[in-house]
Amino acid sequence: MNILNAILIIGGLAIFEIVSSIDNAVINAEILETMTPRGRRWFMLWGFIFAVFAVRGLLPWIIVWATNPALGFIGSLTATFSNDPAVAQSIALSSPILLAGGGVFLIFLFLHWLFLEPKALGLVHEKFFLRNGIWFYAIVSIILAVIVWQSIKINPIMAFGAVIGSTAFFIMHGFKQNAELAEEKMKKGGSGKSDLSKIFYLEIIDASFSIDGILGAFAFTMSVPYILIGNGIGAFVLRELTVKNIERIKKYTFLKNGAMYAIFALSIIMIAGAFGYEVPQWVSPVVMLTIVGFFFFKSNKLIAQ
Repeated sequence: MNILNAILIIGGLAIFEIVSSIDNAVINAEILETMTPRGRRWFMLWGFIFAVFAVRGLLPWIIVWATNPALGFIGSLTATFSNDPAVAQSIALSSPILLAGGGVFLIFLFLHWLFLEPKALGLVHEKFFLRNGIWFYAIVSIILAVIVWQSIKINPIMAFGAVIGSTAFFIMHGFKQNAELAEEKMKKGGSGKSDLSKIFYLEIIDASFSIDGILGAFAFTMSVPYILIGNGIGAFVLRELTVKNIERIKKYTFLKNGAMYAIFALSIIMIAGAFGYEVPQWVSPVVMLTIVGFFFFKSNKLIAQ
């Protein structure tokens, strides 16, 4: 991989991490307002370390290891730097499992947002889908059935990966709902909870909201080191925005829309890759940047009015 590709992938990962975690940043900022200055400093330091190394660092590594157990725990991190053909073949054979699971998770995430979640209407068709939210469960069930049926013909373990992706979505959706309830309690300054308790809850919320960004990263690259660097940069910038510029970020009404359409595009790329269609590595960051850029300028136009 040449240096230009590496920069494009890492930059794309960082921007995707920032945009896909805007909701998380808003929650963090609102809860931080109820904390003491010392508590905020603790969250910015230790919370950042935990978010980068424990969540965005270890989880991609564990995912690659789980789908490539023959490589070993350390080998799954260093495999992308290896010239051993056996290592490259191991990653190639196991990647459809990861791509199918991640693709299903992301497409479910996008459709849940499109059909069921309140939103600023950025495109004309969004109102139609929001009015017909009852169809969400039927549509995702059909999508899963089709992907599993087609996967069984290729690799039964890949079909199992798709089922794991759907299972992970509904589990994480439950965690997110619980996190949102916890947020409402945390935002109340008189809730009686200590700063330490609030930091603990913020980390749980952060972990719940970061799964989509972590799985989406595999649409950019299977290289764990690149994911660590890109997600780490994104998490750092997000923490800075949380403290200094969150009110400005809130004004960009359609950034969430951009993140979700980027997630949809990445889910299609992952599912296509799972079924053996070769997608150049530069496609994911370019598509993501184009989509997010469109909604950024759409938001900027709204602010200027």
